[in-house]
Amino acid sequence: MDQYHIWCNLRPGVSDVDFCEKVDAYLGHLAAAGRIERHRVSRRKLGLGPADLGEFHILIEVRDLAQLDRAFGDVSARTGPVEGLHADVNQLVRDVRFALYRDFPDPQRERGSEAF
Repeated sequence: MDQYHIWCNLRPGVSDVDFCEKVDAYLGHLAAAGRIERHRVSRRKLGLGPADLGEFHILIEVRDLAQLDRAFGDVSARTGPVEGLHADVNQLVRDVRFALYRDFPDPQRERGSEAF
């Protein structure tokens, strides 16, 4: 699995519950279309976390980069229902940071090929 991470803060006046509902609608739409496997929304607790990462964290899991690329393709077309769902989330956030991680070691990784 590959994990696409998004950290963000909310714009002033944005309801935290409204934000979560809109993220669930948007990413739920992508999951129903087979473009992502699942997602989670979490919120920083007790103020613990790096200062440059936002208060909210969205984790999106995909089988592989091909699935993620199809999701990006759908969203970047800026048409159909996904455009409105994406805009509904995008207009609520600021200070957005992204990262892409993978499960490790890779399933195809051979033992003994480690660099020293």
